[in-house]
Amino acid sequence: MIAKLLHFMKKLVRLFTRPMKSDKGRGGVIVQTYRGYGTHKEAFVMGRVFRQPGAGIRWKEGGTSQDLIDVLRRVIRHGVRDVWVVMRMGDAQTTVKTDRDGYFFAHIDINHSLPTDRLWHTASLEVTSEKDAISTDTQVYIPPANTDLIVISDIDDTVMYTGVANKLKMLYRLFMEKAHRRTAFPGVAAFYRALYGGVEGNRKRPMLYVSRGPWCIYDMLDMFFNLNRIPAGPILFLREWGIRLSRPWPRKAEDHKADVIRDMLALYVDLPFILIGDSGQHDPEVYTQIVKENPERVLAIYIRKVDNDPERDIAIEKLANEVSHTGCRLVLASTSLDMAEHAKTHGFISEEGLEAVRDEQ
Repeated sequence: MIAKLLHFMKKLVRLFTRPMKSDKGRGGVIVQTYRGYGTHKEAFVMGRVFRQPGAGIRWKEGGTSQDLIDVLRRVIRHGVRDVWVVMRMGDAQTTVKTDRDGYFFAHIDINHSLPTDRLWHTASLEVTSEKDAISTDTQVYIPPANTDLIVISDIDDTVMYTGVANKLKMLYRLFMEKAHRRTAFPGVAAFYRALYGGVEGNRKRPMLYVSRGPWCIYDMLDMFFNLNRIPAGPILFLREWGIRLSRPWPRKAEDHKADVIRDMLALYVDLPFILIGDSGQHDPEVYTQIVKENPERVLAIYIRKVDNDPERDIAIEKLANEVSHTGCRLVLASTSLDMAEHAKTHGFISEEGLEAVRDEQ
C-alpha cells in the first residue's frame, strides 16, 4: 500500500510539473497556444502567456531534485496580464491583450483568399512583454467548401469513460491516468470517423469537442484523441478553472457548453449540427434548450446512456418529444452502434462507416 501511495504521489508530482519542462529550467515568458478554428472569413485562436522563474541550477534530467524545484516553479509562475499578442494569418493581422490570468482570445478578419486544398492553416503569434519578445505558430482549422454539417461532442463519459457519477474516480482518471490507458467507449472512434467522412467518406466535417475540464489537460486529451484515431485535430473547447490560494476550487461554468454551441451556431450559420453527449449530467437538457432556440438547425442529438435510472430515461424521452416537431431526433443509445445505426438510416454516415463501428464494437 505504501509503495502504491508513493507511486501515486510521484506520478502526481510529474503531472503537476509537466508544463515546466519545456523551458529546460531557463524560465521567462512562455506561450501556449491551442488549435484555432474559423471560416474563410474569420478565424479564432486562444492561448495563454505566463512567466515562470528559472531553476538557477543544472540537474539530472528527470531527477527528483528537478521535480521538486519544478513544483516550486509551478506554484510561483503566473499568467502575464496586459501583454500584447499580435496574430497574423496571411495578409490579415490583429492585436489583443491578455486578461488577468494571462489568457488571450484572438479574432481575426480574413480579407484574402485562403488555399482551398488544405484544412489546416498556419497563424503566427508574436508576444511582446517588458523584457521578452517571443514568436510561435499554431494551426487553424477551416472547413472545406463541401462541408454539409458540424458535429459537436461532449468528452467526459461520451467519448472516454471518466465516471462523472463518482467524483474521486473521475479526478483520478482525469489527472492521473496516461492518455494511452484512458478508456474510449467501444466503437466511438469508428463512429466519429464515420461522421467525419459522411456518406461519401471524404466530407472532412468539423468535429468539435467541449468539456468542463481545465485547459491544463489539453495535451493529454490531444494525445488520447490521436492514439484512438478520433478525428479531427481535435478542436477542443475547455475552460479556465481559475484556482488560486484565495479560491482553491474551480469557477462555476454551468453555461460553458451551451455558450460554446451557441457560438458555433453563429459562426457556421449556414450549416446544420449533430450534438453528442451523455445521460450522466445535463447534456439532454442543454441540447434540448439549444434546439428550442434554434429550430431546424440541429439534425440529431445522440445521448449515451451511462446509468440505470428508469426515471432518467423517462425524463430524456420527454425531452425527445419536446423537440421532435423541429425535425430533430433525440436518441438515447446504450452503445456507439445504436447511434451509428440511426445515423446510417438518416443519411449521416455510410454503410462502410456503420460496418466499421460494428467491427470495432
